[in-house]
Amino acid sequence: MPIMSRPILYSFRRCPYAMRARCAIVTSGISVEHREVMLRDKPAAMLAASPKGSVPVLVLADGQVIDESWDIMLWALRQHDPQGWLGKDGLYAQAALPWVHENDTGFKRALDRYKYPERFPEHPQEAYRAMGEAFLQRLEQRLTVTPYLLGNTLSVADAALLPFVRQFSAVDSDWFASAPYPKLRAWLERFTSSELFAQVMQKTPVWQHV
Repeated sequence: MPIMSRPILYSFRRCPYAMRARCAIVTSGISVEHREVMLRDKPAAMLAASPKGSVPVLVLADGQVIDESWDIMLWALRQHDPQGWLGKDGLYAQAALPWVHENDTGFKRALDRYKYPERFPEHPQEAYRAMGEAFLQRLEQRLTVTPYLLGNTLSVADAALLPFVRQFSAVDSDWFASAPYPKLRAWLERFTSSELFAQVMQKTPVWQHV
């Protein structure tokens, strides 16, 4: 089996899990072969690497596969962390874990239901929004202390959560614009107006696979 010159990243532009992985990879400066996929037409090579069939999937040059977005973030930043996203001795990575866990469990469940209420008719859309707001309120409270979750600069915690909060905000942008979360809106605006976001969200042609 030939050794690849660069890691391969299977990604989907709008997926928040893939977005967080790309944030870390771009910040690390690591060069990867970006393979944009269509989730309704998943390439066989991606499924062979990771049978669970979700993005992101990172295939390293030695064939090792990393198919959890948080693990991809840590892998990239442990190779090179020029912005100090992991913190001294990895303290930010440790401090981020409770936030990432809550984001990826309760908040993500609420987000899915809020975004696609027709799939979850047990409750009205507003009820799912209220479920998600419990997390937004915690974020707002934390961001009144410092402009970012763990201090005065962007860290791995912010990059891991921002794509999901962005998706939540977009379900009803008029509501979000007037909701009682000014610090959260400022935090999100700094991210979406950044050069990092522009790089991460560049449109890439779908990878043509056999």
